[in-house]
Amino acid sequence: MRTLLITAFLAVAGPALACESALLNQDFRRLASDESVNLCEAYQGKVVLVVNTASKCGNTPQYEGLEGLYEEYGEDGLVVLGFPSNDFMGQEPGTEEEIQEFCRSTYGVKFPMFEKITVREENAHPFYQALAQQAGTYPQWNFHKYLIGRDGKLITEFSPRTKPDDESVVAALRSALEEPAG
Repeated sequence: MRTLLITAFLAVAGPALACESALLNQDFRRLASDESVNLCEAYQGKVVLVVNTASKCGNTPQYEGLEGLYEEYGEDGLVVLGFPSNDFMGQEPGTEEEIQEFCRSTYGVKFPMFEKITVREENAHPFYQALAQQAGTYPQWNFHKYLIGRDGKLITEFSPRTKPDDESVVAALRSALEEPAG
């Protein structure tokens, strides 16, 4: 009987639970882990701030601001996703374990971090290809930010020079968080 109920529930709920965001329907391995995560399944209905990160960059202190946003707005539905990349002047040379330790011990990063990837146009990961296609620009440096709404669609992007606590970022986040989830 229990199996029948579960099967019936999945038949009814399955389509509603399906990933509706082609942009977020990507699988990534968590940083320094074997665990794989489908971004859509994990973060559907959330406001997502995607950032390519680096540990040895002049923008590296932005980790603090990103973590601040995650702490302040996480309960409202914001998630920050970090993607380390060594694409710009070799500023993320470490192993994933070293990156994870640096982020946690230096900046107290608790927001989700994922595997080291390529974000530059020539060899960009398909996720970054899709982000760049929709935004009209690839990251030109570390800490480029893409904001995705609760509907899984790109809202806007911010240059690496735009700090996480900049009023334009905060205003865009607040506006996106006011939108109802699915």
